[in-house]
Amino acid sequence: MKKTENNLEAMRHSLAHIMMQALENLYQAIPGVGPAVDNGFYHDFDAKHQVTEDDLKKIEAEMKKIIKEDLEIKKKEMNIDEGIKFLQGKNYNYTAELAEDLKKDGESKISFYEQGDFINMCKGPHLKSTGEISADAFKLTKVAGAYWKGDEKNKMIQRIYGVAFNDKKELNKYLEMMVEAEKRDHRKLGKELDLFTFSEMVGQGMPLYTPKGTIIRREIIKFSNELQQGIGYQEVHTPQINKAELFKKSGHYDKFKDDMMTAGSNYSDEDYFLKPMNCPQHTQIYASKKRSYRDLPIRYADFANLFRDEKPGELSGLTRLRCFSQDDGHCFCREDQIEEEFKNVLDVIKTALKVYGLDYYVRLSFWDEIATDKYLGDKKIWDKSQKLLEKLLKENKIKYETAEGEAAFYGPKMDIVATDALGREWQISTIQLDLNMPNRFDLTYTDKDGSEKNPIMIHRAIVGSPERFMGILIEHYGGAFPIWLSPVQVKLVAVSEKHIEHCEKLADEFKGEDIRVEVDISNETVGNKIRKAIGEKVPYMLVIGDREMASEKLQIRDRGNEKTREIGKEEFINEVKNKIENKE
Repeated sequence: MKKTENNLEAMRHSLAHIMMQALENLYQAIPGVGPAVDNGFYHDFDAKHQVTEDDLKKIEAEMKKIIKEDLEIKKKEMNIDEGIKFLQGKNYNYTAELAEDLKKDGESKISFYEQGDFINMCKGPHLKSTGEISADAFKLTKVAGAYWKGDEKNKMIQRIYGVAFNDKKELNKYLEMMVEAEKRDHRKLGKELDLFTFSEMVGQGMPLYTPKGTIIRREIIKFSNELQQGIGYQEVHTPQINKAELFKKSGHYDKFKDDMMTAGSNYSDEDYFLKPMNCPQHTQIYASKKRSYRDLPIRYADFANLFRDEKPGELSGLTRLRCFSQDDGHCFCREDQIEEEFKNVLDVIKTALKVYGLDYYVRLSFWDEIATDKYLGDKKIWDKSQKLLEKLLKENKIKYETAEGEAAFYGPKMDIVATDALGREWQISTIQLDLNMPNRFDLTYTDKDGSEKNPIMIHRAIVGSPERFMGILIEHYGGAFPIWLSPVQVKLVAVSEKHIEHCEKLADEFKGEDIRVEVDISNETVGNKIRKAIGEKVPYMLVIGDREMASEKLQIRDRGNEKTREIGKEEFINEVKNKIENKE
């Protein structure tokens, strides 16, 4: 086997082509698109044979055969018309359509990659031969449906996903992580732990939180609120429905109209939208009266519900919703106050992620200079804001990565990308510098010299959406929440009916100390009750029978331990309260 020095992207992209060649060999499949993606690759295709999960081993075997043949991968170029004619001749209708799109965009040439008797349009990169791929370092994982070009109006074709790494060891490590991820899936655990549900009658992407799930969501919001109040943010509340004019002024209408949900009135012809974010409303609170340089910084925070019209195929449990909230905040400040504001926000984000046990790195996101039509403001404003943000990171000696084209449409941003217990990355926290929106809304303050100036607007979130973050935490903790987040902190199990009164009296004492407690008085065996409490992942369990009722001490079973420990009641209450207070 040849040892490749090519990067993973080229190897994964080459595997996508090898898979498509195998599909053509086996099922006369017609190719769609086939890119490299994080951890692997996929390819869309159309075939008379409906591929199922049972076919994946057969497809893998055909791919390994192609790898073993060590076929040279050659790049060819054709002028656009010749290329379109060639693709049409092969009945590659989907690729031919993409080539037609390139022609409309002014392209005069297109590139092809050929391996053996398979050739298709592609811009690469690829390896030099199929033999450079390790045949035991990839695996096909699932089959799915995919609308052509991601448009629900188009035909649904098929898609096969695969994962690929440098060697078998890396692959096995990833597959083990995926098995663990399946066990921790927040949709599965959310149902098992009775945290949230969805209803077709309510609507897709509109979660309903049970009493237990509401406790977790509330605690996340409460903690974010404590942190932001510590750096001067005041909570406000704004309407969920707003006139279209507000979003036209902010720029959201032009950039995100298709992702916004509409609303209406029986008594007005005006257009209304459910708000997708809070920033435009906060500008109106700021604009409600005259401001002086002495008033700044002014900081608002908002937990009102937000709505985005996500496509049904993109919805995913709590991590992609149509209705959600954010620990959203906006600061209006002078230019000389930016550095302190950024430092304060970054400090509370660090505090939050330390408490939640999440590692992270900083990503500095710039605009795309080639596609400036996606953004508000001119190059001068963007150059100024980007240099200012990068200068702040360097002066504060914060290590960061850069990402071109990942900025918000109104300004550059510093994203905090957290890593969970399985090593997966989640972009959650953000600090964004905005010189555009204050200008668009004519926001001003009176400076020392009496002149009118525009404030700087800083957008920030500590953990982002509490709902999405709750989904991340369910998987991060595997459902075993730290005690301060646990919906039930202490579970009392009555051995029989005669022990119920004692359990309920003990529960009232715990509740009086603000400890969340639940009593299992069900008519089941003690063994079943204990197994149920273990499955619910409660931090502490107390089984109460005759011996426990007669004792001055409590017999505590800590989560994850089979043996009990003996402790005095007051000592146990203090232990629990301290752990809650310190968010251990």
